[in-house]
Amino acid sequence: MTTRREVLKYAGLGMGAAAASMLGVPVNAGGEANGAQAPLKPASTEITDKSGKRLAPGPEIAWTKIAKKAAAVDITVDATKTAQTILGFGAAFTDAACYTLSRLGDSDRAKLLGTMFGQDQHALSVGRVPIGASDYSTAAYSYDDGAADPELKRFSIDHDRDYVLPTLQTALRVNPELFLFGSPWSPPAWMKYSNSMLGGNIRPENIPAYARYIQKFVEGYAAAGVNVRAVTIQNEIDADQGGKMPACPWPEEDEERLLLALGPLLEASGTKIWGLDHNYNLWGRVLDQLSKPRIKKYVNAVAWHGYLGAPEMMRNVQERFPDVEMHWTEGGDDYKFPDYMGNWCKWGATFSGILANGPQSITTWNAALDERGRPNIGPFDCAGLVQIHSVTKEITQTGLYWALVQHARAFRRGAVVVASHDVKGDTPAVNGTLVVPPGALTPGTGIPYSPATERVFHSAAKNPDGSMVVMLTNPGGAKDVTVECNGQIAKVGLTADSVTTLRWS
Repeated sequence: MTTRREVLKYAGLGMGAAAASMLGVPVNAGGEANGAQAPLKPASTEITDKSGKRLAPGPEIAWTKIAKKAAAVDITVDATKTAQTILGFGAAFTDAACYTLSRLGDSDRAKLLGTMFGQDQHALSVGRVPIGASDYSTAAYSYDDGAADPELKRFSIDHDRDYVLPTLQTALRVNPELFLFGSPWSPPAWMKYSNSMLGGNIRPENIPAYARYIQKFVEGYAAAGVNVRAVTIQNEIDADQGGKMPACPWPEEDEERLLLALGPLLEASGTKIWGLDHNYNLWGRVLDQLSKPRIKKYVNAVAWHGYLGAPEMMRNVQERFPDVEMHWTEGGDDYKFPDYMGNWCKWGATFSGILANGPQSITTWNAALDERGRPNIGPFDCAGLVQIHSVTKEITQTGLYWALVQHARAFRRGAVVVASHDVKGDTPAVNGTLVVPPGALTPGTGIPYSPATERVFHSAAKNPDGSMVVMLTNPGGAKDVTVECNGQIAKVGLTADSVTTLRWS
């Protein structure tokens, strides 16, 4: 019960955060990066740091031709080596998150969602929608509660019409291209051996009805003007959660029965199915399923969580099935961690590790919760991306928020991730732990960093408008780093505890 929300104790990095000098094999690339040309203009900068800057414009950085006998540069960007195409960044519209947002006044709520999802503002563009209750709900509910109803005559999404659908509709007005995907935590209680949504397996004879249940969710939302473009089969498919929250573990053979029942039902709507929706360490299960043509026919993507394992484990799937998309669909902080309001470096480094290993999108957990991580019917102490005080309604952005939106503003939909590597090699982590100065603590965990070496974490991409961007996360003290691109070099001053965007054309 401590693993699901350990909040990426090792910052979810593994070897990936070095930036993907490993990206020589194009994966889901949307086209040529065409990045071999030298930078033509000075680079602009955007900075978030502990001095109080939040997405603040920094100084322009000039490029100069690299001297023949110059010292080794710190970070090299190679835009001729391309990888995945970015879909976007976002958060989960849980029942709890939408309820919390609904408690704001109309103008405050519209302003907040406009800031978060406005593409000229903080540019979030992906959202996860639970199919029924999750652990972050006001109560346990499904869309067909009560006695057994195999024909689903009682099915209704009316629960969501109060504040879930209105919140989604507002976000869609801000960004009509918002990509929404759905994830179920549990079938209705009557479908399960336990007769409860809180843990327990589905009765196999109810799998066809459950496939129709998910189809009816997609259709009901579409009728409400909310297009769900993909679904996962089950949140955390290998976890029962001790019967303390909505959950349903799926043996692989039952999951395959559901996939084969659901796939044909969703073909007409074009709704995609993303597999797994669980941790990196379950990559073997993914390989097994994708190796079966009858399954791969319906599963076009894999959804990953970062609570167990390391992000480079995703490459085991990517290298075998380069045509299959990758998405990172859950992660977040604990509201009891003392530094979660300012740990943007933890998350900047984590995102570099994720992007270096294939995912096209990054979706964090609850979009908003109160100061005690509520509403919450489960056993975990998660924090919202945004904190909204239950009494004062004060809105506070977290460290995760600032790291996420800075990436969203930099790597726009359609951006192609390109290779970057640093002079210290391809492995910026030791045993999964960030490599930074001695005495520092892993954000939110109290675990000491080791060994005694500083590191700047980085990722790079080319946007559809032709601009190049590099994200530089510096969890240590102020320092100068050099960035090289096609024979041109820029000297960048990084402030302490900072995330810096470098952009040029």
